[in-house]
Amino acid sequence: MQKVYDVYGIGNALVDMEFEVSSEFLHENNVEKGTMTLVDEKRQNELISALSKHVTKKQSGGSAANTMIALSQFGGKGFYSCKVANDELGDFYMNDLREANVDCNLQEDNRESGETGKCLVMVTPDADRTMNTFLGITSSFSESEIVESALKSSEWLYIEGYLVTSEDGLRAMIQAKKMAERNGVKTALTFSDPNMVKFFREGMDQVIGASVDLLFCNEDEALAYTQTDHIKAARELLKKDAKTFVITMGKNGAIVFDGDTFIDIEAYPVKAIDTNGAGDMFAGAFLYGITHGHTYAQAAKIASLASSKIVSKFGPRLTQVEVQKIIAELFG
Repeated sequence: MQKVYDVYGIGNALVDMEFEVSSEFLHENNVEKGTMTLVDEKRQNELISALSKHVTKKQSGGSAANTMIALSQFGGKGFYSCKVANDELGDFYMNDLREANVDCNLQEDNRESGETGKCLVMVTPDADRTMNTFLGITSSFSESEIVESALKSSEWLYIEGYLVTSEDGLRAMIQAKKMAERNGVKTALTFSDPNMVKFFREGMDQVIGASVDLLFCNEDEALAYTQTDHIKAARELLKKDAKTFVITMGKNGAIVFDGDTFIDIEAYPVKAIDTNGAGDMFAGAFLYGITHGHTYAQAAKIASLASSKIVSKFGPRLTQVEVQKIIAELFG
C-alpha cells in the first residue's frame, strides 16, 4: 500500500496550561514534584485557583500530540487520533492541530459532549516539570477513535504510554499495534513517565508483546522497567523487548540502539529553563529523521539539538523559525 503518512500517532488529547511556580508552592499545595499525577476535576480547579497569579500559556498538548506536531514542523507528515469534547477547549484543540498541519480524526460533528482534558504543567526554577492532569473525555479514548485507513497507510505507528492508565486506552494500544503488524506498519512506543512503568507494568507488557520496533524512554523509565540500578544493564535487558530503542539522559545525552550497535549521543550544552516536552520533541525529531533517509545516529543528532532548544525556553514547542535554524545548523 502507498504510504501517505510517515507516522500515525495515538494518545491523550490535553490542553496544556503552563505555569511558573516555586518548589514551595508545590509543597504548600501537596503536589508531588517531577511527575505526572492524575487528578479529578475538583482538585484541578482548586489548583487553577491557586495558580491564578502565575504566568500561563495555553496550547494543544498531550505527549504524542507534541511529538506529532514536532514531526510536522520538521517536514514530516503525520495523522493523530485522539478524543476531545464538543466544547470550547475541544474547538481550540482541533484548530490548533490543523494549524500545525497534523491530520486527525476530529471533526466538528463527531465530538461528544463532556469536558476536554486539561494538563497543568508547573515548572520550577530548576527546570523540572510537574504535571497534574484531569483527563476529561480523553479517559474514554478507545478503539473507535482509530482510523484504520490512515494507520494502514503510515510507515510508523507511535503509541503514547499514558494511554495505559485506562482499560479502553490499553485495549486501543494493543489493537492498534496488532493492526499495524498485520499491515506491515512498524510500531514505536514511548513509556511517557516513570509512573506509567511503576504502576502499570502489566499493561505495558501487554502492549509490547513479543517486542516493539522502537522504544523511547528516559533513564529513570529504563531503570524502572528493567528493574536494575545500572544503565548498562538496562540497555542490555531492553534488547529483549525492543528491536531498537533510545534512552534519553538529559544533560548526559542519549543512548541509541539501532539494532546492531549502541551509539552514544552527546547533549548540546544549554541552560535548562523548562524540561516540559523535551522527550516529546526528541521523539518527533527522531521519527522525522528515520523516515527521511537519516541513520539512527543522524536522527538522534537532530533530536538532541531540537530537544536542547526546547529545554532552553518555556513550553513544549518550537516556532517554525527555530526549526528552520536547526535544519540550517545541521545540514547547511
